[in-house]
Amino acid sequence: MRRPFKAGHGTAITQGFHFILSQKSPPKYIITMDADYSHDPKEIPKMLQKARKGCDIVVGSRYCNGGAVKGWPLTRLAISKIANKITAKLVALPITDFTSGFRCYSRNYIQKILPNLHSQTYEIQIETLRQANINKAVVVEVPITFTNRKKGKSKLTKNEILSFLLYIMKTAFRNLKTASFGNRHS
Repeated sequence: MRRPFKAGHGTAITQGFHFILSQKSPPKYIITMDADYSHDPKEIPKMLQKARKGCDIVVGSRYCNGGAVKGWPLTRLAISKIANKITAKLVALPITDFTSGFRCYSRNYIQKILPNLHSQTYEIQIETLRQANINKAVVVEVPITFTNRKKGKSKLTKNEILSFLLYIMKTAFRNLKTASFGNRHS
């Protein structure tokens, strides 16, 4: 599937999900990963092994025990780890890497949440996990080694970082609103 112009990471993921699910015999599992070999395709079998044991999402994690990041400057690593710590507070799932795009999704899970995915940029990574929390999906991590690209540059723009921060703030507000509403009717 080719897109004629850049329309955001989130829309690429959701359009890809729609395309895959529209096939005559869609696969049981859908893998998302970077195309620049930052994610090693050799890691896919261990992700599929976990998925076949009943997991809805398997996250290839840079930050769980055994995971690693190679080639990132210290500032990039710090920003990523801080973003993940903030997200962990908002999305109550027992994982360490909410922003990894290297994932294995079950088809059944994607069919269930696809109508609720609205992110246009990188916050899609968090939105799919937030939906997992809402839908009580089974989410696990497997350690991966993320290797910074050797050619090209990051497609993460200032606008996408701003969009991520706005999504986090909206999520925090929704959580506060839900908690306040729940406390009044307890």
